Amino acid sequence: MARGSSKLTYNLYDGDRVLCEAVTREGAGWAEARLRTFGQKLGSAEVIEWGVLANRNPPVLRGDAIEFHPAWHELMSLGVAEGLHTGPWSEPKPGAHVARGAAVVMQSQIEAGVQCPMTMTYGAVPAIRAHSHIADTWLPLLYSRRYDGSFQPATRKTGALMGMGMTEKQGGSDVRATTTRAVRDGDEYRLTGHKWFMSAPMCDAFLVLAQAPGGLSCFFLPRWTPDGRINEIHLQRLKDKLGNRSNASSEVEFEGAAAWLVGEEGRGIPVIIEMATYTRLDCALGSSAIMRQAVAQAIDHAEHRMAFGKRLVDQPLMTTVLADLALESEAATALAMRLARAFDGDETALRRVLTPAAKYWICKRAIGVTSEAMEVLGGNGYVEESPMPRLYREAPVNSIWEGSGNIMCLDVLRALARTSESADAIRAELARARGADARLDAYVGRLDTMLASTNEAQARRLAEMIVLAMQAALLVRFAPPAVADAFCASRLAGEDGGADAGAIVARHSVS
Repeated sequence: MARGSSKLTYNLYDGDRVLCEAVTREGAGWAEARLRTFGQKLGSAEVIEWGVLANRNPPVLRGDAIEFHPAWHELMSLGVAEGLHTGPWSEPKPGAHVARGAAVVMQSQIEAGVQCPMTMTYGAVPAIRAHSHIADTWLPLLYSRRYDGSFQPATRKTGALMGMGMTEKQGGSDVRATTTRAVRDGDEYRLTGHKWFMSAPMCDAFLVLAQAPGGLSCFFLPRWTPDGRINEIHLQRLKDKLGNRSNASSEVEFEGAAAWLVGEEGRGIPVIIEMATYTRLDCALGSSAIMRQAVAQAIDHAEHRMAFGKRLVDQPLMTTVLADLALESEAATALAMRLARAFDGDETALRRVLTPAAKYWICKRAIGVTSEAMEVLGGNGYVEESPMPRLYREAPVNSIWEGSGNIMCLDVLRALARTSESADAIRAELARARGADARLDAYVGRLDTMLASTNEAQARRLAEMIVLAMQAALLVRFAPPAVADAFCASRLAGEDGGADAGAIVARHSVS
């Protein structure tokens, strides 16, 4: 990180060896030049300051509209121009989801809140593109690389984004308990009810769940009606959240709001599950980003902080702590990017089980990693001039949104129970590393037993084992020996010592 004018500037792509290697390995080498340019822009003092300002000046509800700080709009413009919202759909090619994933990892390090509306738009496209009455008008707007944050009908804008509304007071994760009602009105439906948590209410349209005559169904709900009127979507208040403060989340009331059916009546859950598969990928990517930035900050501080006559990074105990944090970050990035490749190819069985498992474990680990990294900075990390408090507040969000830990682990069980191909896909992936490390081979043997007979009470342990085995297999195959050996020793065999901690830390330094 270059130091000057009290700002730290660096290239988020070139400074991240693990991410660079993953981009090439997972089939997006063609995007390197663009990602490098994006990384340089994101690491500039100006853009880093945008992240600070967007977070310190949260959105404000003004009647029907939401007012954001100009820094929010600047960051949104950057992300949309890069295609973080719909790039793999508007410009499909091998490695497109991987290239987008790398860009998500980088921008989320600057300010994670702006990723929320882009992630939901990314997940919504597959749900609506089969419906010509929606897709013909909306896909060109969603595919646009020109961000438009104005509050007006989407047909008058240069681009559009989508949110979603699922959670109700009485249901939480149990969306089948939805009470919002949908009544047929010609080609439309009229929605009436309350959503306790509707994400990104400044968006131009939403996917929401409501009870139709045929059962729980999914609906496309525009912010404005086709004739140019504000739809009957009434924002009650914005949520005062622990983190993710730059982004707006709301309580909302529908009073006969005009909406259009997506899929069939009574089939709302499958539609939402498809959308959630993509948004859960972004949870894993986003938490990998938080860990990467926390580790980068901790190592950079330790490289420049003198204590007891030498640099912190050279103190053996500190070197060990930093190396352990770096291992967690590297494993998360490697797995998240491998998961992104599963969305590029015909790997439905793998991503069906690996997505909830990765989302569960990576997002959960981000909380502890961020806390430990803050401690490296000591009091400097606890004050708001440091980026660490913002990272720490942001760390829990991906573990909670898009399905909390227990929901993810139950989804892993469901994937394994419904089709043998999911377990076979995990086994096939792990087989590629067979024989490379005896500790991994033994761990995979134990996992294989659990895959064959796991009950609900063991679901968390199963998800953890799947992820650790997959991470270890990737590191054994592709990471430097010091990294692979330390990960297998500490995560699979419960061993301490012997790791080349200095080499691991140096690999994760941005200097």
